[in-house]
Amino acid sequence: MRIRKGDTVVVLSGSHKGKTGRVLAINLEKERATVEKVAIFKKHVKRGRIQSMPEGGIIEKEGTIHLSNLALIDPKTGKASRVGIRTEGEGKVRFAKKSGTTIENPKR
Repeated sequence: MRIRKGDTVVVLSGSHKGKTGRVLAINLEKERATVEKVAIFKKHVKRGRIQSMPEGGIIEKEGTIHLSNLALIDPKTGKASRVGIRTEGEGKVRFAKKSGTTIENPKR
């Protein structure tokens, strides 16, 4: 997978086009990612369902976005870039195709 948890991405299309955020989770089966502060929806919760809200109420949560609508942000230029994989030393390294700079693995 070229986009990983912890990467900073930009949304390429859809109603959230142009927004940036950090990837919180990835669902490989559905090919979708949860991005921080993007695709927020409101969920109504009955009382007693969540311990932090015993009276119930409205919760804001992040929705998922399809991976094809996301692009990694190039660390050098700060713009959207495709991701390539090349071998360096004894392992594989991800790099931004726009500038050629290597992408550090995100801290988990």
